[in-house]
Amino acid sequence: MSDSSPPRDTHVSGSHFQPSLSVVLIIVVLFIGSTFLMVRAVSPSTASPTTTNPSSTTTTSRVIAKSRVRVQVANGTNTTGLAASFTQKLMLQGWDTLSPGNSAHVAATIIYYNPPFRKEALEIAATVRVSSSVVHPLGGANPIAGSNSDDVIVVLGPNSAIS
Repeated sequence: MSDSSPPRDTHVSGSHFQPSLSVVLIIVVLFIGSTFLMVRAVSPSTASPTTTNPSSTTTTSRVIAKSRVRVQVANGTNTTGLAASFTQKLMLQGWDTLSPGNSAHVAATIIYYNPPFRKEALEIAATVRVSSSVVHPLGGANPIAGSNSDDVIVVLGPNSAIS
């Protein structure tokens, strides 16, 4: 008598375990959820207000990453390349700089800001080495064509010097 069943391969080359579809879906959901929580927890662009309460006075301050602040620098002098030099300096410090431009000549450097970017405008004033008294809200002004939606606008005057 002959056996008509096919021969068996007794060599096993790896595992043939396949998890059920529900197990795979649970793993995927857990992975996506934990990734979302980790990114949300360490994201520098999240502007989370911090509240301090020394002696019943509440102070709220927000944090905006430099890379999220659009800065436009314009040359208001006859010095060629001044705006490009300052744009590069600010870019190397992490600001989101736009292409440098030109503006009408000004007697001294002036820095405009759109609310709520006053703090950032003051920090840029320190970088440009000008007094905080030259920092003003934009208030509908348009010092450079098309710049009214930029966060901080720097119009360089003759008192600006690269250091």
